[in-house]
Amino acid sequence: MHIRKGDTVLILSGNDKNKQGKVLKVFTENNRVIVEGINFIKRHTRPSQQNQQGGIMEREGTIHASNVMVICPGSGKPSRLSSKLLDGNEKLSRRRVRYSKKYDEIIPSGE
Repeated sequence: MHIRKGDTVLILSGNDKNKQGKVLKVFTENNRVIVEGINFIKRHTRPSQQNQQGGIMEREGTIHASNVMVICPGSGKPSRLSSKLLDGNEKLSRRRVRYSKKYDEIIPSGE
């Protein structure tokens, strides 16, 4: 998946369209992400040790990864990502990095 924890993303569709947020968690098995401050859901919870009151809690829900686009840190604008291999002298010194297709910049790996 092209999105990693810590990336700043733009929401492309839904009720929160055109909002930005930071990725809190990535679920690679079903291609979904949780974005800070986006897609709030109401969760009915029972009283427990941590939450003695119980009741209705609001928290962020998941969004499909195809509905978000990573914002390039250098330009501050959304861009499609790709990966490329940086050449090294030896096979072991090569490494794969994410880069912005539009601005041709290397994107750091989040966090």
